[in-house]
Amino acid sequence: MNDVDLVSPEVRIPWYKQRLLVLVVGSIVLALVLVMVAMALYASSGSAQLDISRPGYKSVQDQVQPSTFESFPASGEVDSDTIDEFLELYDRETMRVDSEGVFETSALEDEALGIDAP
Repeated sequence: MNDVDLVSPEVRIPWYKQRLLVLVVGSIVLALVLVMVAMALYASSGSAQLDISRPGYKSVQDQVQPSTFESFPASGEVDSDTIDEFLELYDRETMRVDSEGVFETSALEDEALGIDAP
């Protein structure tokens, strides 16, 4: 007789319950590892310094300028008035982006980037 036969049926745990326990514990451990990796990337990439919702930045949250972007509804009736409204919003945003000159070749010059080499 082997050791498995010596254990009474009341004490023995069925194989499917052991695997379920391993699956649950493994899933929790994997989730914790992935969260730690995500938090490490969040801190190392510099995104943590940009996050003003953190408690240390409560004093400057009121200084943030809200976005002035006017969005267009994703659902509704499509007619000529709706198309005209969309084109007006599109043209307004296009002019705002073009006026900042971010797509000009001079935006990538050393002087514009603040890395003047001697």
